Amino acid sequence: MNPPNYPVVQVAYFVADIREAARNMYQTFGAGPFFVNEDIQLASATHRGEECLFVHSSAYGQWGDLMIELVQQESEGPSPFRDLYLPGQSGLHHLATIVPDQQLAYAAYRSAGFEIATIATTIDGTEFAFVDALNQMGHFIEVYATGPSLLGFYDTVKQASVNWQGNDLLRQV
Repeated sequence: MNPPNYPVVQVAYFVADIREAARNMYQTFGAGPFFVNEDIQLASATHRGEECLFVHSSAYGQWGDLMIELVQQESEGPSPFRDLYLPGQSGLHHLATIVPDQQLAYAAYRSAGFEIATIATTIDGTEFAFVDALNQMGHFIEVYATGPSLLGFYDTVKQASVNWQGNDLLRQV
């Protein structure tokens, strides 16, 4: 069975320093502005069957029609980030999708032979998961359920990029 065909709404890179990476994305590609969220704590997280913390910081910006996430891990221990990168390393980590029904999406990925490597819940109750597509694609696929808060954030980031002239590159969430 083929994996589900959900549209990609974000490309995420694991980086050593989100601020430096955001400046580089702006200087190289004109991406931005970037909304910085530091030390993101999770209500819960399970990675490959084990509880984990994976406290992380992210910078979210716009690159044309696509959101870019730059993410760095702040905590020690196993995580979907450490499955690919050691401290100091960087590269493509995941493509994100927003789906109408997470449980249905998880079942579809599983039936296509993919493992749901990580399931986590944010402090505000938003669940997300990382599908292990490492063997097939070399990266993870992130799965979020559609909702007004998430869609509102995506819209905020996109609208900030409209007619943006490079000022105020880094903005706190």
